[in-house]
Amino acid sequence: ERKYGRIVNMSSVTGPVVANPRSTIYGAAKAGILGMTRAQAIEVAADNITVNAIGPGWIKTPSSSPQEIVAGENCPARRPGTPDEIASVAVFLASQQASYLTGQLIVVDGGNTIQEYKGPREGYY
Repeated sequence: ERKYGRIVNMSSVTGPVVANPRSTIYGAAKAGILGMTRAQAIEVAADNITVNAIGPGWIKTPSSSPQEIVAGENCPARRPGTPDEIASVAVFLASQQASYLTGQLIVVDGGNTIQEYKGPREGYY
């Protein structure tokens, strides 16, 4: 056996970190991915296998709704993320540089989950 590996699961910030109305099933599924990630990480750590999850925030894709784009524009980074930014994190997690990082949710959301107020910036900032 190789006794080496990297598992990178795709979760979300919705579920493990925040909740949204009408997203009960989605949030539960994404939170479940984090639980699975952590359990797997414990089970395979002695074999030099790491297991982590990525929690994207608002990411602009061809299927993004106008509301999702606006939500991304209201995060501290003032823009939605890109698929390439998520891919870069996945590449890092699959690398040797992440060999001591396991069982974690890596949040990639432009600061969205650290910001309490999500409304218009005018008059607040």
